[in-house]
Amino acid sequence: MRVPLKWLSEYVDLTLDPRGLADKLTVAGVEVGEVISAAGEWEGIYVGEVVDVSRHPNADRLVLATVELAGERQTVVCGAPNVAVGQKVPFARTGARLIDGRTGQPTVLEPAVIRGVESAGMVCSEKELGLSDYHEGILVLADDAPVGVPLAAYMGDVIFDIDVTPNRPDLLAVVGVAREVAALTDVSVREPSIEYAAAGKPIKGRAQVEIADPDLCPRYVAALIEGITMGESPPWMQERLIGAGLRPINNVVDITNYVMLEMGQPLHAFDFKRLRRGQIVVRRARTDETLLLLDGTEQKLSPEMLVIADAEVAVAVAGVMGGLDSEIDLNTTNVLLESANFHGPSIRRTAAALKVRTDASYRFEKGLSPELPPIAAQRAVKLMVELCGGKAAAGIIDVHPKRRKDVRITLTQKRLHTLLGMELPVAQVRQVLSRLGFSCRWMPPDRFVVRVPYWRTDVTIADDVVEEIARIIGYDELPMTRLRGEFPAAWPQPRRELRDRVADLLAAAGMQEVVTYSLSSLEQLARVLAPEELSTHAPLRIANPMSQEQEYARTSLRASLLRTLADNVRHREDLIALFETARVYLPREDDLPEEVETVAAVISGRLPDRWGEPAGEPAGFYEAKSYLDLLVDHLGVSAQYAEATDYALLPGRAAAISVDDQRVGIVGQVHPRVASQFGLEAPVAMFELNLDALLPHVTEVRHYRPVAPYPSLDEDLAVVVSADVPAARVRAIIQQAPLVRAARLFDVYSGPQVPSGKKSLAFSVSYQASDHTLTDEEVRRQRESILIRLRQEVGGVLRS
Repeated sequence: MRVPLKWLSEYVDLTLDPRGLADKLTVAGVEVGEVISAAGEWEGIYVGEVVDVSRHPNADRLVLATVELAGERQTVVCGAPNVAVGQKVPFARTGARLIDGRTGQPTVLEPAVIRGVESAGMVCSEKELGLSDYHEGILVLADDAPVGVPLAAYMGDVIFDIDVTPNRPDLLAVVGVAREVAALTDVSVREPSIEYAAAGKPIKGRAQVEIADPDLCPRYVAALIEGITMGESPPWMQERLIGAGLRPINNVVDITNYVMLEMGQPLHAFDFKRLRRGQIVVRRARTDETLLLLDGTEQKLSPEMLVIADAEVAVAVAGVMGGLDSEIDLNTTNVLLESANFHGPSIRRTAAALKVRTDASYRFEKGLSPELPPIAAQRAVKLMVELCGGKAAAGIIDVHPKRRKDVRITLTQKRLHTLLGMELPVAQVRQVLSRLGFSCRWMPPDRFVVRVPYWRTDVTIADDVVEEIARIIGYDELPMTRLRGEFPAAWPQPRRELRDRVADLLAAAGMQEVVTYSLSSLEQLARVLAPEELSTHAPLRIANPMSQEQEYARTSLRASLLRTLADNVRHREDLIALFETARVYLPREDDLPEEVETVAAVISGRLPDRWGEPAGEPAGFYEAKSYLDLLVDHLGVSAQYAEATDYALLPGRAAAISVDDQRVGIVGQVHPRVASQFGLEAPVAMFELNLDALLPHVTEVRHYRPVAPYPSLDEDLAVVVSADVPAARVRAIIQQAPLVRAARLFDVYSGPQVPSGKKSLAFSVSYQASDHTLTDEEVRRQRESILIRLRQEVGGVLRS
């Protein structure tokens, strides 16, 4: 909301300088986002008078404008269609800083030769002065503008750009800001006059208003002004509109915009002669009803939208924009003025559906007071009578099906003291609330009865009243106290703690964490999940998806990760390892989905050579498994791997991960069929873990084991076992021996030197005792014990 201080000063005395006032408003919760000095960039720009306009000798669409500047004349090339002799205009000399009309960027005006004619200056438009985006014509000043004076001295102003919070629609009005200033500086507000002489015939019987849907329109006020003369609005009004960021159009439209900015109530003016039978019907749109709007777009309406109709067809979209069929034009003489209150959420949904956001819809969707329409209507009628030469019909039509009672709130001294931390005298509380427009009555022995002014729709409970008192007194005046009492006990969250721990471990291992949307599309999920899985466990579809790509709650992290990987491999060839920890949503019949904490990772690219360059072999199954082994080892979990099949993984290169015979995840190489659907050509490996299933097996406390001071003894042990025996099982049996510190598989062989159906597993075994140096005899006995167990449990024999 742009508030010119010259306009603001009409309603309240400004006793502080602009910067001090901006700071005081901001501290009180009315944030001034920017203080704009409209004169700050107007150095070298003066008020001039056009004394001659002639044709350009070499161009049909350009003219030569001669401008008088207090005894000096300058002739410049001008392309504006509205330049004319006798106009007072802003004239920029060379060297002045302006806004480029084409690019919108700041620029310095330099001499130029345009079609063979030298032009040393410029007659400026609103856009070039930074006042608005209007660039179709020059800015014409008032007839009494003094020629030769700097433009900044004539029309310079300071403008507050206020960031209005959603709960304060009253601040979308200059008068609303004036009330805040008055309360903060302890001065009075001068309300704009709404009194006018109604010289016309009564409106009753000549116009009719019907509210067919009162749930969407609580109040509708109509006034009739006849015999108006269309033309330009006065310069003072144009100046204020431009300062507030609106472009002047004509006197009638400018008055409706002016009152909207002044009082916060959007208005609309209909050409009364174009309304069939002089009737207004506020109703929902009919199915497949269409309306040509003022911006030239034809919109298809739906029954959820509210429209303003005459006796036959819709003539406006309520609270959003009027229709072209009933617009005001130069031939208009009679105006029916609309000032209404509409249901905010309905206006917001309509504006979003039609993709038409206007100043009116912006205000309505925040929830305006139903008491405001008659006041704003009378103010607009007064201005139209004074500025358009019309006659106001006697009376107004005010349809108000459900009148709202005044809001009265009871506030106890105890509650006031509890929230503020200090006691305030009764007189001070009443004075502060009175400055804000509240009426306050003291009810002995301990309470206030507060009546809320109609424009403060955000104040509904006692705590709201306390907040208002605190704002005006000043938050810096409230006493400071230290926190008292005991800190609440920590709330254990084992699922979240495990998720964070897993993320830290994988990041420390060199992987990169990504965060993707929890919503996906059915097409994306179908790429990584088996068709029968999607058909029997269909993912949950949300009711109002933002787009087709975010329509379903994902049941797997795979698609999101593969899509992210595809976006990254285009820019690099080295090893890429990405992971994500998030929840997946598994559907349950007649219930909300089960939210499962999950971690998934994808690895692709070439392994680095000894110099760190990506010249090695492509990453695959074993690289994914190495990350997984590191993770489960640091979690204190002993995992087993077994061959498995998965729709998204390559057969023979996929393994299920189990802990204590419970499956907790899968690791493998992504099937080329799946990878290609994401545009991935290089091999991709991945793993996926169900953290909820893993959680009961995670060791919370890892016990310290001192480092043995005695040397270890290492030897290689090759064992022949059946081809279907997992190496992990053999390794586990070896490591269970009391003297074995570690066993590492370094070779798997099957061939001529091994019987058919068998394979050879070679381990590097490290023996060590914690209390003495091992002898060869002790190691030999331990080895024989291991071989006996291997023969008994997996049929393993020592390879000769």
